[in-house]
Amino acid sequence: MPLLPYSLARPFLFGLDPEAAHDLTMESLARLQGTPLAWAWCSAAVDDPVELAGLKFPNRVGLAAGLDKNARCIDGLGAMGFGFVEVGTVTPKPQPGNPKPRMFRLPQANALINRLGFNNDGLDAFLANVKRSSFRQRGRILGLNIGKNAATPIEEATRDYLTGLEGVYPHADYVTVNISSPNTKNLRALQSDEALDALLGAVAERRETLARTHGRRVPVFVKIAPDLDEAQVDVIAATLRRHGMDGVIATNTTISREAVQGLPHAQETGGLSGAPVLAASNRVISQLRAALGTGFPIIGVGGVLSAEDAVSKVRAGADVVQIYTGLIYKGPALVGQAASALKRMRARSA
Repeated sequence: MPLLPYSLARPFLFGLDPEAAHDLTMESLARLQGTPLAWAWCSAAVDDPVELAGLKFPNRVGLAAGLDKNARCIDGLGAMGFGFVEVGTVTPKPQPGNPKPRMFRLPQANALINRLGFNNDGLDAFLANVKRSSFRQRGRILGLNIGKNAATPIEEATRDYLTGLEGVYPHADYVTVNISSPNTKNLRALQSDEALDALLGAVAERRETLARTHGRRVPVFVKIAPDLDEAQVDVIAATLRRHGMDGVIATNTTISREAVQGLPHAQETGGLSGAPVLAASNRVISQLRAALGTGFPIIGVGGVLSAEDAVSKVRAGADVVQIYTGLIYKGPALVGQAASALKRMRARSA
């Protein structure tokens, strides 16, 4: 168990500007990971192994991409009991992201809105940080999430994804192709039929070349949005299968504000995450499972703020789940609570 209850740290952090609180937290984790002071937040990982896409996940709760965009805190975050950690989104070149302010809390709804815009230090710095971490050497699963630079025209997006894929491939247990952030202009257009077909065709071809070069085939997942109708989900599912993708991550943040109407900051531009996304995310997961059938890996993310929320994702059709906004509102204890609930669920169904 962590030595420092999150209930003591949260009032201080929530008294800061959201992005300032995020930056302070990440800087502290980066500095203190691997030191005796890491016991302030460390927790033993729940032992609940599951095999997915040829990988053995130590348990079914992971960290979603977006919290650690530069891969500076892999070991510190992993020490919270996650079975797997995903970092990024990284773009080939460094970029500052969108103008500040660009992150907003909606505490009445246990939600966040962000329009960060893939702010990151670029692929070279990202890979240097990944290489310094010991997370993978300790038997945990590391996902590396790739995207395109804002300055790259959407017609040339494939180039950025292939650059990212080549860079992260030797250092990843799985790679995530992020085509669903609402904060990079036109990015979600890549979820459309023809654009997705072209992108995933190119990714699949390059992955086969990399697999021969490196002597191992790294699974590729695709991260999609919750703002899709059933027909769109069906097209995406068919395209994933056609190009041999290994799994799907459902879902990213939503542009809908239906669940937070009237709350302060509700009309800020950006992606809404947290509790209001749970139902939409679970709907997409259910539709994906129906379209993909059993056996196709689905990582469920969006709105997990309790153990019961994690269970709801698996009941909807996910194999494993990820947390991001829930960690901010509920703290590291949520990781173990969710993992334990999923382990009990599996034991009951065995």
